[in-house]
Amino acid sequence: MIGFHDEEDEKGEPVRGLPEKLPEGERLLWQGSPDIAAFAIHVFHIRFVFAYFLAVGAWRATNAASAGAPGEIAGILISSLMGLAIGGGLILLLAWAMARSTVYTITSRRVVLRYGVAIRKYVNLPFEKITSADFQRHGRVKGDVQLVLSASGGLSYLRLWPHARPLRFSRPRPVLRCLKDVTAVSRVLAGAIATYAPDRVSISAIPAREKAAPSLPPAAAPSLS
Repeated sequence: MIGFHDEEDEKGEPVRGLPEKLPEGERLLWQGSPDIAAFAIHVFHIRFVFAYFLAVGAWRATNAASAGAPGEIAGILISSLMGLAIGGGLILLLAWAMARSTVYTITSRRVVLRYGVAIRKYVNLPFEKITSADFQRHGRVKGDVQLVLSASGGLSYLRLWPHARPLRFSRPRPVLRCLKDVTAVSRVLAGAIATYAPDRVSISAIPAREKAAPSLPPAAAPSLS
């Protein structure tokens, strides 16, 4: 079943990224974390923050020049650059903390999301509760793997954020975000699903040259760190 668990004690994890040891017969196939730069860009939209400060600075400087106060331009540009540095730095720090605390795990039977900077949270997603898995690229290599569930299992958008498809509140979709090699991860997941639940889960949005991936057995799937 879909499980949501908060880990608040100091005992640590018996297995990295998991709240308990794997049951007998279940194998760990892949683990990874979001790419920090991609997380800052696609989750926190740091490029829009930079664009905002640059646009405001340019607008204020233009107004100062047209008003005949060129002496103010230097101060305006400096304040805009300081705001950009502080705002961008805070976003990068937050992206670093969130990405560093996140571990995505694929086993031979399920997907597990571990995240949370202050309190660790674990979301257990068995293959039998996943109806489809889609992936989306961010550029040539990085991207997301989105999981569509047969039922929410008590998960909410706020509980999952930022590891959820944006703006889908009624039936939130867990997302493995900003993976460094989304194609390789998709192949691992497709191979595991093809072995454990081939009639219940569909793998979609995979480019033609990669559609053979679901036939891969889990043992042949690449393991990334």
